Amino acid sequence: MNGGGTSGGGNRFAGAVKANVAKVIVGKEHVVEHLLVALLSRGHVLIEDVPGVGKTSLMRALSDSLGLTFRRLQFTPDLMSSDVTGISIYDAAIGSFRFQPGPIFTQVLLADEINRTSPKTQSSLLEAMEEGQVTADGTTYPLPSPFFVLATQNPIEFEGTFPLPEAQLDRFMLKLAVGYPSLAEEVEILDRRGAAAGPVRVSPVTAADAILEAQDSASQVFCATPVREYIVRLVQRTRQHHDVYLGSSPRGSLALLRGARSLAYVRGRGFVLPDDVKELLVPALEHRILLKAEARLAGVTPKSVLQDIASLVAVPVGLFE
Repeated sequence: MNGGGTSGGGNRFAGAVKANVAKVIVGKEHVVEHLLVALLSRGHVLIEDVPGVGKTSLMRALSDSLGLTFRRLQFTPDLMSSDVTGISIYDAAIGSFRFQPGPIFTQVLLADEINRTSPKTQSSLLEAMEEGQVTADGTTYPLPSPFFVLATQNPIEFEGTFPLPEAQLDRFMLKLAVGYPSLAEEVEILDRRGAAAGPVRVSPVTAADAILEAQDSASQVFCATPVREYIVRLVQRTRQHHDVYLGSSPRGSLALLRGARSLAYVRGRGFVLPDDVKELLVPALEHRILLKAEARLAGVTPKSVLQDIASLVAVPVGLFE
């Protein structure tokens, strides 16, 4: 199938992928939809959740459904930058050094437990995530396209971990959580996987060329001036809120705009609604704001701050009447 235009094509594209992933993953359609939003926006995703909720299975099923190459890299304290990006090795046959690409040279990279490795190794992803390339020994190597980083971290373990610095967090377009299944969903998981010997694989329903086309189509979805101003007002409020020490940068505004366009696209619309922006407000900005110490001690969270901001900023109305 192809990427389609700026309306019905996106709905068919997303529907086919979600239905295919559902052959492996029970529920979580909302999470899959937001992952597609990040992919079509040429962004990356940080998933913060407890072990055992199916993060790796979900990423592999998504990658298989998209027809993209997939690599999983377990981040550990002794992992080095060259273990991620690659290394130059001496080739006696040609009498010189040649570059041996690392696991980052893939279309979908699952950076598992990214906060278990050192900041130096974490930073090896920065250039790749921002510019789609890797520089080694003065030579720049382009990464495959599309290129999509899915990183995970465990929110309940702190021993032996290295919290991601703000510059690294800001490179992730969205921060998501898979969450526990409902009672009915968990029973269905037991029915499906109770006797399974290994991971279940699915066949692709699209391909890289169609995804690149869909990315271009999503970027062309119309966003009216009042909605763009609404995005900026929301982001600026994060810099003015009394509980916030450091608010979101303009990169947060761009993430909201691109994400809202992609969300409208996968839902079959050629225009952005304020509700698209509100839905992505927490996933796009939660990891981009720092709270004051007294606010954290009082139990305030970035999510609650953003919900407060959403209730205070006027929503544009009458756009498409």
